Amino acid sequence: MTPSLPLPTADGDFVRIVEVGPRDGLQNEKTLVSTADKVELIDRLSATGLLNIEATSFVSPQWVPQLADAAEVFTAIRRRPGIAYPVLVPNEKGYDRARAVGVEEVAVFTAASEAFNRKNINASIDESIERFRPVLERAAADGVKVRGYVSTVLGCPYQGDVPVADVVRVARRLHAMGCYEISLGDTIGVGTPRKAAGMLKAVAAELPVSALAVHFHDTYGQALANILACLDEGVRVVDAAVSGAGGCPYAKGASGNVASEDVVYLLHGQGMRTGVDLEALADTGRWLAARLGRETGSRVGKALAAG
Repeated sequence: MTPSLPLPTADGDFVRIVEVGPRDGLQNEKTLVSTADKVELIDRLSATGLLNIEATSFVSPQWVPQLADAAEVFTAIRRRPGIAYPVLVPNEKGYDRARAVGVEEVAVFTAASEAFNRKNINASIDESIERFRPVLERAAADGVKVRGYVSTVLGCPYQGDVPVADVVRVARRLHAMGCYEISLGDTIGVGTPRKAAGMLKAVAAELPVSALAVHFHDTYGQALANILACLDEGVRVVDAAVSGAGGCPYAKGASGNVASEDVVYLLHGQGMRTGVDLEALADTGRWLAARLGRETGSRVGKALAAG
C-alpha cells in the first residue's frame, strides 16, 4: 500500500534532508562499491528530489579506502542545477584535491569529545580546528560554502558522557569561523529524545536554529524519536543515509545512519514537506542494498517492497 501524500503545510514546515549515504554511508561498509555504482547511486539520488547529496570524501585513501576514488566519482556524476554536492575535506590537501575537480561546497569535521578526537585523528579538538582553519579562510576567498560537523554530541565510545557545554563551545567556534551550517552528530547512537532536545536547545541558545542540523545513528533504535524531538525544538535540517547505510569506522558497535526513507516517511506523516519522492528513494535504497549484498536497512523500504 502506497502511503498518502503529505498534508498541506506552512512554509516553515519544509525540512531539508542532507543525504549522506554516498559518503558517510559507504565509508564504513565492508563491501567495496565500484566507482560506477557510486556514480549511479548519486545520479539516482539526484532524481528523487533531494537538494543536498554529500558525494564523497577527499581524505587519505589509507584511512578510508572505500572513498579512494573521490575525484573519479565527483567528475563522473551528473550534477543537476539546484542540488548541492558537498564533499568532506580534512585539511588543505583535501581542499586542493576537491577544488581541482570543481567542488563548490565542502564540509569539515571535529568532535565534542577530546578522547574521540585523539583516537580518530590523533589531535585535540583545538588542534583539529586549527588544521582546517586555512580551509575556511581559503573557502571564504573562493566563494565556497563550508558545512561543519560536530560528532559525539550525545556520547563518546571512549569517554562516555560528553558535557553539553563542550558541544556548544565547539559548535560556536565552527560557526564563528564561517561554517554556514553545523551538523550535530550522535555518532554512536546512544541519545534519547529528552537528551537530544536538551542538547539542541543548548546549542540553539548560542546559534540560530536555522544554522543547525541533526545527524543521528540508530544503534539503539532511537534515531527517529530523537529527530522528532529536535523538530519540536525548531530544527529543519536532517542528515540521513539511504538504506541506512554505514556507521562510524572509529566507533565500535555503532550501527548505520538512520535511513533516509524512514525519515521522509516520518516527516510526510507529520505534515511536513521534503520535496522527496519516497517511492523513488526507497527503490534507490533497495538497489544500493543489493549492491552491498544485503537487505535494505530501511523499514519503509521493506514495507513498500512488500506492499
